[in-house]
Amino acid sequence: MAGRRSWWGWGVEEEALDHDAVARLGRAVAERLGTDSLEVRDPPPVDELDLRAPRVRPPEALASLCSDTPLDRAAHTHGKAFRDVARNLEGDLRHAPDLVAFPEDEAHVVALLDWAGGAGVAVVPYGGGSSVVGGTECDVGDGFAGAVSLDLTRLTGVVELDRTSRAARVRAGTLGPDLEDALRPSGLTLRHFPQSFEFSTVGGWLATRSGGHYATRFTHVDDFVESIRAVTPSGTLESRRLPGSGAGPSPDRLLLGSEGTLGVITETWLRLQDRPTFRASATARFPSLAAGAEAARAVVQAGLWPTNCRLLDPGEAAAQAGVTDGSAVLLLGFESADAPVDGLAARSVELCGDHGGAVPDGIRTSSSEGVAGAWRGSFLKAPYLRDALARLGCISETFETAVTWDRFPELHASVTDAVQRTLAEVCGGGSVTCRFTHVYPDGCAPYFTVLAPGRTGALVQQWDEVKAAAGEALLSAGGTITHHHAVGRDHRRFYDRQRPGPFGVALAAAKHALDPGGVLNPGVLLGPSREGELRDDHRAPDRPGGQKADR
Repeated sequence: MAGRRSWWGWGVEEEALDHDAVARLGRAVAERLGTDSLEVRDPPPVDELDLRAPRVRPPEALASLCSDTPLDRAAHTHGKAFRDVARNLEGDLRHAPDLVAFPEDEAHVVALLDWAGGAGVAVVPYGGGSSVVGGTECDVGDGFAGAVSLDLTRLTGVVELDRTSRAARVRAGTLGPDLEDALRPSGLTLRHFPQSFEFSTVGGWLATRSGGHYATRFTHVDDFVESIRAVTPSGTLESRRLPGSGAGPSPDRLLLGSEGTLGVITETWLRLQDRPTFRASATARFPSLAAGAEAARAVVQAGLWPTNCRLLDPGEAAAQAGVTDGSAVLLLGFESADAPVDGLAARSVELCGDHGGAVPDGIRTSSSEGVAGAWRGSFLKAPYLRDALARLGCISETFETAVTWDRFPELHASVTDAVQRTLAEVCGGGSVTCRFTHVYPDGCAPYFTVLAPGRTGALVQQWDEVKAAAGEALLSAGGTITHHHAVGRDHRRFYDRQRPGPFGVALAAAKHALDPGGVLNPGVLLGPSREGELRDDHRAPDRPGGQKADR
């Protein structure tokens, strides 16, 4: 990874828009929003941040692994969500970790957890720091002597490669590009590419049940896991490496999505694939989002398994792909390491035609040109653009869900209406658009983008009101509060309502057994929430329609 990581925003500093570029963007956005020119806010220098003094010191044996420099503490205070960037721009780092620890092997992780447990210090595991739900923030309440951000990026590398079984043993701190570079000489790939790929780690993918870029079949990292090894305060947990097993509840499933609350993932065996060599793509235009959704459903239910099946509503198509004729756009892609995929692409085009879609450019062998290429470029630049808009005092953020096909029309309508009404009340206006990130035979994963004018100094509060309205609408319409961004602290109050009551009891019991001192990522999934209220993990969740679950 080339370049210096930004402490306050996304990615590397060299890729971010500079002051003059942000100013030019501000003039264009102001014209679109019908407001006066927008003032550019530059991030505060690290040496001017008001960080509280560290409350704890590591023992001498661990001192060389720990840092309390302002830069390390600032860079590990927040994740990379809009509300994180907005707080950084305000210089609001009230939850900065007291220390940042950089273990270099598993023995260091064990020693750090032993010390933290005995000293009453909270430990928040940290991979690439790309969380957009507050999952790596040291907002742990007042019940601890201090908080340590446990940065695992020095536990890196492919330890072992099994070419026969197409699997690799990988350390948890390995970044996405480093993993693929290590696999490339063998002709293998994990084929898991979240938008955060360049700046996220294997362990972070597992801990958050990361979703990849590919739209069907193997959509989540869960599908690639053979086994997991993790250090807990109660001992080391390692599952047996197997292609499949029916021996009771899966220990891997206990750790997948646990977000650092049950243990610190240190290593995993991952299933790999041969690198694809055959590709085909097509771009279909539809008169409405509804027509495009029906086509996407037909393609996935036909078992064609496109690698890309991304539906853009007319607003997304215009803003991100340059299609300004009011069409909804379905981006389709196919790939294989074994055989040509032209036939699959041709059948998908037929299905699009059956649902009113037109494919003016036909089938191509590359997705880097035309509408698809324009959208891909916008997709990769989107986080940097989001940061620039935050510097202009604008709200630019996303939220996602998943829902069954029969419920999608109602969900889309109710969520869009709730967000638009809240934007009008809170911001005086704004827009909300939708696209599909993933599709399944039984449902889809809609992803909403919000853009609105904000008020400097109030951006976080404004966004929180919009997010609350969106969350309520999602749950009421039968969707999930998150499809691939995890729970963290931002989704906690909705997650408490979504999960079954008895499952909450079982999860709390597992937490107590593995982390009896409660030092691992307090407030995520279990324990006191960010609002400072003790969640009742025994209560039954709300059903869509307001009914309680059966007890």
